[in-house]
Amino acid sequence: MNKWLHRAAKLAEAFQVGDGKRFRLASIDPRDTGGFDSKRKSQAHLARAIRLLGELQEKLYAQDRWALLLIFQAMDAAGKDSTIKHVMSGVNPQGCQVYSFKAPSDEELDHDFMWRTTYRLPERGRIGIFNRSYYEEVLVVRVHPEILARERLPARLVTRDIWRERYEDINAFERYLTRNGTIVRKFFLHVSPDEQRERFLARLDEPGKNWKFSLADVRERNHWADYMDAYEAMIRHTSTADAPWYVVPADHKWFTRLVVVSAILEALAFLDLAFPTVEPDRLKELEAARVALANEAPDVSAAERARGST
Repeated sequence: MNKWLHRAAKLAEAFQVGDGKRFRLASIDPRDTGGFDSKRKSQAHLARAIRLLGELQEKLYAQDRWALLLIFQAMDAAGKDSTIKHVMSGVNPQGCQVYSFKAPSDEELDHDFMWRTTYRLPERGRIGIFNRSYYEEVLVVRVHPEILARERLPARLVTRDIWRERYEDINAFERYLTRNGTIVRKFFLHVSPDEQRERFLARLDEPGKNWKFSLADVRERNHWADYMDAYEAMIRHTSTADAPWYVVPADHKWFTRLVVVSAILEALAFLDLAFPTVEPDRLKELEAARVALANEAPDVSAAERARGST
């Protein structure tokens, strides 16, 4: 790992939840900027990180052995969309897949809670991004248990242990993914209620952002404490060595992006990615093709026609 990647890994490590059992959400300040005192000073670091991410993604795609799944969870207006947009701006769209999961449809409710996300998992060689995910089951559904009733589970399965069982199922699923070559990294963008309020007001004040505003988002603020309890419990029970959570301060979007891209770089660097090597026999074929192309006579008539059309 080169010196710059080491710095990125160190920044990401500061916000990685290593031991979920000891995690407390109160230990993370949403306003933290990790020692960066301004957006301007962080821009060079972010630009370099995005360029490096693009280079590693090319190798990931060419090697076609690993996949990377990035999961983003947050309260509304925490900056999930803009973080994904900026961090992935240097990545070839051919090697990246983004899915946003809204309220489940009737068809989705007729399946297990991970069905709708499972068939959206990234292929080998690609980066898959879940904007919300199967974790909604232990967040929104836990805060609003009436949603659970719409899932039509057999009554005997809906016990007081259901959330613990959901955590176990998720951990087993992510362990399965890891054992099959899909690296999982999860980000909770931790915004403060005051900052969320300011961003909601900005959506109302700016016509170009009106479409983002929903009264339902405002109503959910009444459940803020319940959501924070649900997030803390989720992270404590599902942050593992193979699929860790990063609790990222989100009051300053420029810092959020820097932490997220640093964590992604650390994950990809761990894979020791490289472009596939070409076997000697294949090299001979390539050399023969080069010679054949070099010896082809130019199409003079085509060249003349091209000049005549200018």
